[in-house]
Order: sequence, then C-alpha cells, then structure tokens
Amino acid sequence: MSRSKNRAPDFVRQFEGAQTLDGLLELAGSPCDTADVLERMREARADGADSSEVIPTLFAGEPRFRDAELARRLYQNLLGLWDLVLEGKEVRLDDGPRPPRPKKERLQPPAPFHPGEPSSEFVEAAWRYLEDDDKARTRLMHAYENRQDSLLGALDAAGLTDEGYGVARHLLFELHAMLELGWPPGLTAVEARALDREPDAPPAPDTLQDYVTEALFEAEQDEEHPLAPEELAQVRTLVRRGLAALWRARKGR
Repeated sequence: MSRSKNRAPDFVRQFEGAQTLDGLLELAGSPCDTADVLERMREARADGADSSEVIPTLFAGEPRFRDAELARRLYQNLLGLWDLVLEGKEVRLDDGPRPPRPKKERLQPPAPFHPGEPSSEFVEAAWRYLEDDDKARTRLMHAYENRQDSLLGALDAAGLTDEGYGVARHLLFELHAMLELGWPPGLTAVEARALDREPDAPPAPDTLQDYVTEALFEAEQDEEHPLAPEELAQVRTLVRRGLAALWRARKGR
C-alpha cells in the first residue's frame, strides 16, 4: 500500500453551512446551534478572546465523538466559522430549506432567597432550572469550576472511585449553582482544607441538607453503579463539609 493512501485527511478550516454544523454539534452533544455559536464567537472577538477560549463553552462537559472523522469535521467547521468572524465577513445561516426548530420556551430562574434561607420550593425550582436550561447549567458549571478550583482539587485528592468522585463533584456543583441562583451577591472561593475538618460554624439550612440526603440515597440505589456503603459514608462526609463551606462563602452575609 502506498504511503499516500496511509495519510490522514488534511485538516481544512471550512464552514460548510449552518445545516451541516447544526448536525455536527448535535452529534457531539452540544446544546448550541450555529446561531448560538456565531453569537458567542462575535462576542469573543469583540472581547479580544481566542477560539480556544470560546469553543469549550459550547459543551456542558467533554464533547462526545463516535469517531475521529466526526471530531475532525466539527472542528474544521467551527474554526472555519471563527475565521469568517475574525475577517468580518457575512455569515449566512440560511443555507437551504430545513424544518424549523421548535421554539424553546424561555425558562426563568427561581426567585432569589437572599437575604434569608432557601425554602424547599426554591430548591425544587432551582433543581428543575438546572435540569432544563442547558445554557444556564453550562454558565454555572464554568463559574463553579473557575471559582472553586481549590475545592475540586481537594476532592480530586480524596481517593474516591470514579463513581464516588462523580457523585460528589456533581452534587457540590448543584449546591454551588443553587446558592449562586439564590444569593445574587455570589460566593467567594472555598479553601481546600474545608474538606479535611468538620465545620465549626452553624450548618447549612435543612433544605439543602435534605437535598444532599435524597441525592445520596439515589446514588446508593443506582442500578448500574451503586455506591458501596464505605464510600457512600466518605462521599457524605465530603459533601456535607463542602456544603457547609459553600454556605459560609456567601458574600455580604
């Protein structure tokens, strides 16, 4: 077989149109369509940001690819679109007839509980908002990862299994997001050592502790990857300490 036949396809930065990019984004698990991507890229260009800063924000977590060809073609299109935005060229989103997307109802975040404590109704509304609004969840996830990197570093070092770590990390994200939604002044960064000791301040509100208890019960009963009793106890301790630290991290309390 000749060497030319063994070569990987050339990577060509080329935007093939909205219909193509919409399909690639959907296959990769992005909640965005081409119009969303274009808006974010234009904002990033205005802020002086680079493509490497805006493209990761198009996904709630890691993009999923069934094969390398899908990944190559998606990034060819994204970088091709970025080049058009940088050059200030007109980008046509209507590249042919296609069925209209159903219009999504704009979700409203729950009303803040500041300066009081969250009610059970707030916790339920906040949980549903995080479940249903992909953009809000992505924004709050970035805030969580950027502001609480020390907390996440301590969690990384806790020696949990993949399942235990996933449960603890996600649960602390949800609690952080609920507090960000309900406490408009926001939160400060939590120190890593908060997970090493019992809190010496009053505990977080019962409504948030009840949410943790229910979530951990579901993790224990999970049919595919239930948490073992020993690890469940460790996760419970870490999340309880993390919740107490997040509650103390409210600004202007």
